[in-house]
Amino acid sequence: MAKGKRGQPGVVLLSRNQRERIRRQYRPTHVRLLFIGESPPASGRFFYHADSGLYRAMREAFQAVDPSVTDASFLTVFQSSGCYLVDLSLDPVDHLERTARRAACRSGEESLSKTIALLRPPAIVTVVRTIEGIVIDAASRANWRGFMVHVPYPGRWSRPRQTFVETLTPLIAGCRG
Repeated sequence: MAKGKRGQPGVVLLSRNQRERIRRQYRPTHVRLLFIGESPPASGRFFYHADSGLYRAMREAFQAVDPSVTDASFLTVFQSSGCYLVDLSLDPVDHLERTARRAACRSGEESLSKTIALLRPPAIVTVVRTIEGIVIDAASRANWRGFMVHVPYPGRWSRPRQTFVETLTPLIAGCRG
């Protein structure tokens, strides 16, 4: 496990460089479905560390397509399916007040545009509805043409999580098929 400060019990706070190094390990050779999140959570949890709520909801969506996907295999299956998750902001923003949070996200637009131009995914999924406009602007800046879907953050509530899983299931099936 990477060295870092302790956050919540059992959670190691990774630095930005540590998170990005882990993220890059899971980048597929060809990205078919690019997921774009707002930022890593301030809690210290991280999708590619297999300990976040987004990780669990995404794993659930993959399991809806293929029940043989396990916790141990999920990130490898995610990668081999051509899926990749990046964040608009590389630093946590969920602890910021609304205006500062929006500004931090907006400041990631140029970098995201470069990422989209580099990866050229056929499809993009925004994982938080509040970043839709920024992602659309970044994709436009990258002259990207493809299929874009916006899903609610799955969070703790059953309705957004159900919508998240149901919306992603056909997209995941297409990547896995």
